[in-house]
Amino acid sequence: MRTIFYLILLLSLSQSILFATDIRLTDKQAKFIAQKVWQNEGAGLDKYLVHWNEGEDFASVGIGHFIWFSKGHTERFREVFPMVLTFMEERGVAMPDWLNSKTPLPWDTKEAFFEAKRSQSKKYVELFTFLKTTMPEQAAFMAQRLSTALPQMLETIEETEKQERIKKRFYEVMHNKNGSVNEKGLYVLLDYTNFKGEGTLKSERYKGQGWGLLQVLEHMDPQEPNRLKAFAESAKAMLSRRIKNSPPARGEERWRKGWNVRLDTYWK
Repeated sequence: MRTIFYLILLLSLSQSILFATDIRLTDKQAKFIAQKVWQNEGAGLDKYLVHWNEGEDFASVGIGHFIWFSKGHTERFREVFPMVLTFMEERGVAMPDWLNSKTPLPWDTKEAFFEAKRSQSKKYVELFTFLKTTMPEQAAFMAQRLSTALPQMLETIEETEKQERIKKRFYEVMHNKNGSVNEKGLYVLLDYTNFKGEGTLKSERYKGQGWGLLQVLEHMDPQEPNRLKAFAESAKAMLSRRIKNSPPARGEERWRKGWNVRLDTYWK
């Protein structure tokens, strides 16, 4: 019985390794993607680098507006900033003395956060400076996250045919027809995974329906020859469904226009 268990485990690990995509950015690519993502998330403006969006109960920091919770807070959305900090710790990136991957957001309320921002408190300034000087490293984290996205998605799918379809579409977006990496396609996958997640968390659902990378790949139009356009149009449909399913109190309709502008950069 134990032998069978280990065989199953070995097969599972082998499949994960087979599907893994090790994505590493050159310095030029990291800077390019950092600027593109930052333009999408914060219009490239310093005032949005450490931010707290209206209608949300958490801060959004860095080029990807990585979600960061205060102590004891939980949400349906994935808290990403501690993952960014873990990535940087593993690479020996210098941080403020008070900051590490276990540190919760230092401000418990939106009011306390904006007071720290207004007064330029020591922690706020140190956090801003850290994020401003590590933009390429933040882009490198996004590449690593994308590297694990495909195996994560495939592990949630039981049907072999659907696994193959998702894998095929992932590579269609990331590669040119000759097999070389399409840098714009790489940006699209990196940006959307950071923007709306892998689509594998059951908590990231409204009425049981998700809006992440998995759902976008699943609903791409197979007849559209421009695969970046097919991805963008599918993403618009998934986010439109999210808005429709969202709790009215969140007022997500106000984000539709900005979301669609962002998605249009994927192929226009």
